[in-house]
Amino acid sequence: MSSLLRARSRFGQRTLLLTTAAVPLAGWAVHAVALHRQLAATRRDPLTGLLRRDAYTARARRLLARHGDDTTVVMVDADRFKKINDRLGHAAGDTVLASIAARLTAWAGSRAAVGRLGGDEFAVVLELPAERREQRLEQLIRMLHTPVTLDDGRTVDVAASVGAATPDVIGARDLTRLQRAADAALYDGKHSGKATLATAAHAATPSVNGRRTGRPGTAVWGRAA
Repeated sequence: MSSLLRARSRFGQRTLLLTTAAVPLAGWAVHAVALHRQLAATRRDPLTGLLRRDAYTARARRLLARHGDDTTVVMVDADRFKKINDRLGHAAGDTVLASIAARLTAWAGSRAAVGRLGGDEFAVVLELPAERREQRLEQLIRMLHTPVTLDDGRTVDVAASVGAATPDVIGARDLTRLQRAADAALYDGKHSGKATLATAAHAATPSVNGRRTGRPGTAVWGRAA
């Protein structure tokens, strides 16, 4: 075999080896992308696109650790949601839930933790200093009380109850305690059309399955129902 043929043979073998090695590498890259997408999907609620409870909790705790007293924990509960499902059907109910989720995301911003805790219950943790709290909660109430347009063109009047809790008022940066206080405040202001800010008394309110009993003093912000 001539030197030219031998050189071509060696070059062909090397090319084959490199190509053969690249195939599994490319396959692993595709697999890694697919795996990443699958993992991302498990973090998100398929209907609303919001974080599921575990992913939301992890992100919320990081925000609390980073921003401390400038953090606000917000609990949101759709009002009279069962009536929407019963009167207009589950497809309409799904549209309402997706609309609430989109509004919460737009209000809170990309750096916040926005989660669907289950059913028609949502939670948001975001950096929100005291001097901006009142204005921003009023804005949220207006957004959540804007009618939703269904696929068939009909509009649905919607509303949501909102409770908020902050470390500087509650005296703790623990997510569970803050959510419990915000939930208690929410139920104090249920159907009022206003956002209710938890007081220190809300953190000590006895509760059953996260639902408060008793009625501590409250501060409410927003519009009348």
